Amino acid sequence: MGESYFDGGLLQLIGWSLLGSLITVCTFGICFPWALCMIYNWEISHTVINGHRLRFTGKATSLFLQWIKWFLLCIITLGIYSFWLGIAIRKWKVAHTEFAD
Repeated sequence: MGESYFDGGLLQLIGWSLLGSLITVCTFGICFPWALCMIYNWEISHTVINGHRLRFTGKATSLFLQWIKWFLLCIITLGIYSFWLGIAIRKWKVAHTEFAD
């Protein structure tokens, strides 16, 4: 088995987070899924598990469609679905993560 590690840096994370925040604010939240995908891509591409680098295959358009569905579910359930929203996002993220090699 190989080594597992994360090789991203703090300044990179701050930069990507600021860029994502700026994009979200400038588009009044419409591009929030794109910002999330951008940050997830950075995070996953700097992760190595058992010697194998990971790759993020998620697309912002796919997340945007999920985001609309989740938003509607929150409205229909009077906010109750929001308790499961964090889990739904993590499931989507993991479903779009694979080994690069």
